[in-house]
Formats: sequence, structure tokens, C-alpha cells
Amino acid sequence: MANSVAGTSQSHLTQYIPPKGMYEEFEDEAHYLEKVKEWGLSTKKEFWYKDRYQHCLVSIKGYEIFGETAEFNTLVIEFPDGNLTCIHPAYLKEMQSSSFGKEIIAQASGDEVVEVKKEMPKAAAPAEAKAEKPAKKEKVKKEKAPKLVLPEVKVHFTATVKQFALSWNHFNEDNDEVVVFENIRIEQDEPIEVGLAWGSHSKTLKKHELEPGQQLEFDGKIVKKSLPKGKDVEDESMLLDVSVAYKINNPSKIVKK
Repeated sequence: MANSVAGTSQSHLTQYIPPKGMYEEFEDEAHYLEKVKEWGLSTKKEFWYKDRYQHCLVSIKGYEIFGETAEFNTLVIEFPDGNLTCIHPAYLKEMQSSSFGKEIIAQASGDEVVEVKKEMPKAAAPAEAKAEKPAKKEKVKKEKAPKLVLPEVKVHFTATVKQFALSWNHFNEDNDEVVVFENIRIEQDEPIEVGLAWGSHSKTLKKHELEPGQQLEFDGKIVKKSLPKGKDVEDESMLLDVSVAYKINNPSKIVKK
């Protein structure tokens, strides 16, 4: 049933949470496949959305980035009537379960629909509500390096392969192999020295058979997203001993130097 459980006439009762202003869009098919894999979703174009008022197929139009280190995403999905709403990737993934609808629609009799409310995780208590702790001695704050202003479009990079590493994907609950780059430099009228960045060890990169120390040129898009450390990694050479705050998305036009 591709349109509705409770009737398409009730779709207007769904509470939509539209994106706030601009949101990240997919650059191409490869970028889309990379992101849905990162979110733990299957690589298809449409996904089930289920609530009390409708049960329909939606598509992912893009995503928002949030978190102190920009490591979290909220999906922007589009309904058949064109409405947009934001949803957490894990919640959309949960909706794909055949049992999810049964938890929402317990009984149906005529026009009556009995809803079994599903508790969503409660927001963490604000810091002010926590028990007061003894005051700590003030520490001398170190001056932070100026925040990089990253370009929002694809740019040209030069970089060196530092190493390969394993990174924990909390959506798939497994480690993904990534490439860590060093000496990252955005080549433009006023070059930007980034330092370290990471990216998925995608099919595009694998076919170039990269090795540590390899110097490269390529096009891509850079975003602020910290590299999650791998878990339960037996090979210590696949662990990273430094933090990496930036990610390279969808590298292309790769040239070995």
C-alpha cells in the first residue's frame, strides 16, 4: 500500500518540520549512495514514512548538519504532495521495519484509529538542572587557532596520503575504512592550508591503489566533520593517533603526482 494506512485525506494532519533555510543537497549519485550507506539505510530511492495519518513512500532530498563538530545529520525528506520535513536517520531507518506500523496503528474500526504512542528519547536535562559541583580552579584558556572559513562549493586540492584507518559508523554499528590526508591545501587565489582531513575509501579512490606518502591532486567538497575513532580494532596500524576535524566528500579528477 503505497499511499496511506489511515487515508490520504488525513495526510494534512501530519506534523511537518520543514528545514530551516538552506540544507545540504547531494552532488551526484555517488554522493547520495555514500551518505545513505553512512546513515545505515539501503541504497534505494524511496523509503517508507509511517505515522498515524499516512503511510507513504518518501525520498531524501538532502540533509542538515549539526553538533559541535558537525558530525550529526538530520535528513530532509519529501512527501508525494511536495511537503518537506526533517527526520533523524535512525528514525527513518526504524520506519522501514514491517513491525513499525503495528506499533503506531493498534486497531482500526471504521473511521477510528487507535494510536499506540511511541516514546521518543527525552532530551538531556539542561546543564543548569544538574547538581552543583564544587567550583574548579580557573584554568588559563589557550588561544584557539582562527576558525577556517570553508568554501561551500567544489574546489581543487593538493594533499598527501597519511594513512588508512578504521572509523566507527554508529548507524551501521561497524567500522568503515577511510583515507586520512595530510598537508591538505585548497588551491585558489588565496590558498587555504587545512592540514588533516579524511574521506571514505570509496571505489573511486580504491581504483587508484593509493599508498601512504602518495601526493595527489583532486577536486572535492570539504565540510567540518570529525573522524570517529574505530572500535575493537585489532590492527593498531588502522587506528589514528590524532584528531581530524574535516572531511572530503566525493573526490574526483584524481591525479597522482
